[in-house]
Parts: sequence; C-alpha cells; structure tokens
Amino acid sequence: MHNDPIIFSIFVIFTGSAILATLALYASQALIVGYIFCGIALGPSGFAAIENPVVVNEVAHIGIIFLLFLLGLNLKPQDLLHTVRKTTLITVITSLAFMLSGFIISILFNFAVLESLLIGAAMMFSSTIIGLKLLPTTVLHHRHAGEIMVSILLLQDLFAIIILLVVQGWDSGSSPLISIGLSVIALPILIGFAVLFERYVLIKIISKFDKIQEYMFLVTIGWCLGMAELAANMGLSYEIGAFIAGVVLASSPIALFIAESLKPLRDFFLVIFFFTLGAGLELGTLYTVLIPATVLAGFM
Repeated sequence: MHNDPIIFSIFVIFTGSAILATLALYASQALIVGYIFCGIALGPSGFAAIENPVVVNEVAHIGIIFLLFLLGLNLKPQDLLHTVRKTTLITVITSLAFMLSGFIISILFNFAVLESLLIGAAMMFSSTIIGLKLLPTTVLHHRHAGEIMVSILLLQDLFAIIILLVVQGWDSGSSPLISIGLSVIALPILIGFAVLFERYVLIKIISKFDKIQEYMFLVTIGWCLGMAELAANMGLSYEIGAFIAGVVLASSPIALFIAESLKPLRDFFLVIFFFTLGAGLELGTLYTVLIPATVLAGFM
C-alpha cells in the first residue's frame, strides 16, 4: 500500500526510465527505447509496479500536446504552406501503397475484410510523436529534409483523422460524410480564430508584458491548452489545436524564448507518455499477432 499512488507512480516511471535510458545510451540507442522498455518491464504485463496506468496515460497526453505546440513554433505559416504543397502528392501515393500492401498481407493471414482494412489504414501512418522526438532540435529541424519529414507526418495525421471519423460514423450508425464535412468546416474556422486572436489580442498582451518571464510562461501554456481544448470541442484533435496555436505564434519575436522555456515541461510529460506506451503492451497476447506483425514490419 502506497500513501500517494500518484507520487509513487512518478517515482517508478522516472527512476526506472533513468536506469533503462542509461543502458540504452550505453547501447547507442535513443532514450525513448529505455522509456518504452521501462513501461514494458514495470507495467501490468511485467512486474506490475504500476497496475493501472490509465490515469498516468491521461496525464501523459499533455506531453504530446506540448510537442505539437513546440513544433508549430518552429514552422512559420508561409514556410509550412510551401512545404505541404510540395509533399502532398508523394504522401498520398505512399500512404495508399502502404495501405494496399497492409490490406493484402492481412487477407493472406486470414483476417476479416474489415480487420484487414483497419490494419491497412494503420500501415499508412508513421508515428508522429516518435518521429518528432527522434528528429534533432538542431540544424536538421530547420533544414529542408527536416521540414519535408514534418510536413509528411502532419499530412498523415490529417488522413488519420479522416479515417477515425469514418470509423466513428460507422460505429455510431451516422453518416461518416457528415462528420468529415463538419471537420472540414471546423478547421478553417479554428485557424481563422487563432490568427485573429493572436493578431489583435495575444500579441499585444505579450508585447506589453514580455519582460515578465513568469507571465509569458503562464500565457503560453494557457494559449496552447486553450486552443487544444477548443479544437477538441469542434470535433478535431487536441494535437491539431496545439499545433495551430504554435504556428500562429511562430512569427512572433518571442517564439524562440517560448520554445526554450517549454522544452523541460514537454520532456517531463513525454517520458510518462512513452512509459505508458510500453505499459500498454499486452505481452500475454503477443504470440497471436507476432508472425503477421513481423511480416508486416519486414515488408514495410
């Protein structure tokens, strides 16, 4: 029995992650490998130091929101639009190719048609969170290759939202086209609101009190989480709202200061996120999908 399960959970996550991250570094691996293996080892399928990671997982989601917000801060709107236009065609072609390949391989392993479609859809996407975490926040991030990678990941996320809306529409019995149509309408409204609020309210407040760092930190977090919540209420994702919040501030003179200030907070929550990612793996049922998953991974 632990006096405070939240404090104990944080202790387990960060102490275990520090130990396994050290081993990962000695093995010349990325830090997130240690975080994920820590989740596997100490989660419900391992030693069960944290038996129910649901609450921790909800907290960890904040790390993803901050990650997308900081990404937006490094992408000025004009640069983002230019890069997205260049990558749209290749993203569509490769996504459809991977979806078709995943569908065919799943059918060959006797999965049902609907299951095969979902597996094929899953094969379309890279992990935005892992991809961005592995992308160095140094020169590559601002080089052409880094910008191309980011734009492809963002386009894939938009495809993922469309597919999720279709699945949710089928599940609820309503028309998926209605959900997609509402999202298509909501996105430009959200962008328009963000641009106008930043231009006529936010930037004026920031300019007046930019010497008070604590206040800048407070306003930035409020703007990020406020936009994320607004996006979710409009039928979009928290991540899209946070990303838009970052992009509209990217041209601000304090964008670099904001990005540097929020990095420690982002990393705190991302450690928890990758731990819960590992803790969510059910090792007991792994053998049932091991061979198909290995074939899919090898093919892709």
